[in-house]
Amino acid sequence: MAFTHLHVHTEFSLLDGAARITNLAKRAKELGQTAIAITDHGNMYGVMAFYHACRKEGVKPIIGCEVYVAPRSRFDREPKESPYHLVLLCKNDVGYQNLCYLVSMSYAEGFYSKPRIDWDLLQQHSEGLICLSACLGGEVSQSLLAGNFDTAKETAIRYQTLFGEGNYYLELQDHNLPEQPPVNEALMRIAKETGIPLVATNDSHYISREDSKIHDVLLCIQTAKTVDDPDRMRFDTDEFYIKSEAEMQALFPNQPEAIENTAKIADACHLEFDFDTYHLPEFQLPEGWDDGGKYLEHLSLLVSRITIHDIRIHDKYSTQYSYILAFELN
Repeated sequence: MAFTHLHVHTEFSLLDGAARITNLAKRAKELGQTAIAITDHGNMYGVMAFYHACRKEGVKPIIGCEVYVAPRSRFDREPKESPYHLVLLCKNDVGYQNLCYLVSMSYAEGFYSKPRIDWDLLQQHSEGLICLSACLGGEVSQSLLAGNFDTAKETAIRYQTLFGEGNYYLELQDHNLPEQPPVNEALMRIAKETGIPLVATNDSHYISREDSKIHDVLLCIQTAKTVDDPDRMRFDTDEFYIKSEAEMQALFPNQPEAIENTAKIADACHLEFDFDTYHLPEFQLPEGWDDGGKYLEHLSLLVSRITIHDIRIHDKYSTQYSYILAFELN
């Protein structure tokens, strides 16, 4: 088979994905697709369940994530700036370690409404990863939607330079949205002018077309709306499902290489998890200690002597009080 789904949201894209992992793997097998990716929004919670489900069905699991990229720095706190989308797929163990680190840092350092990484982190942890430009929310597409072709082209070249030739692709998508045809035309122009390859994806959030109604309910729960609210957040079409190869070919009849590149990417991803070897952390004892048991006993006794004080501190910006727990050794 020539087509592989590389942009896939599961039930772990919380309140945004309606695809049960076990059913997802079965559907890929039913369609004769030999591989499928997981690219949940900003997290990797479903990776292990996905890996096992795909292996059970004889489908190759491709581990990835659709990360959020801060426009400037992950440390910025600017409510008016939405982060860009970016799809990252693991080629190997190094890529998996880098992706795990990126996602961890997006929460530990970059979380502001959403878990965010930035260009600085990407520069340090791009090895072993394949990068796709993502949906209309991607940085390249956003520049095109704003009418900035040259900026979009420069951005695409910057990403290709970072990830290396053959590791960065421009995503073509068609969900029958009015914004997508002009963006696709511009992406094809960038590809022609730069040599950056194209890849066809379907931004799937559910398994079959009929599941779009279930997905609509999920979005209502996420946004505290009802299905009767005409102004609620919703997907404008029911095209965000796991499509067959024939359906994808029909969407891009003049771009066969974009279909073929999905298989090329799948073939480049070789990640196998080892469940037979224990990888226990190595704890370094502080200077002056050579017995782990005695040091643990010392820590336990130390904690038992801690008292907790409840301190009320007046907040000058409100009439309420803040409460701080202060730890003090006896």
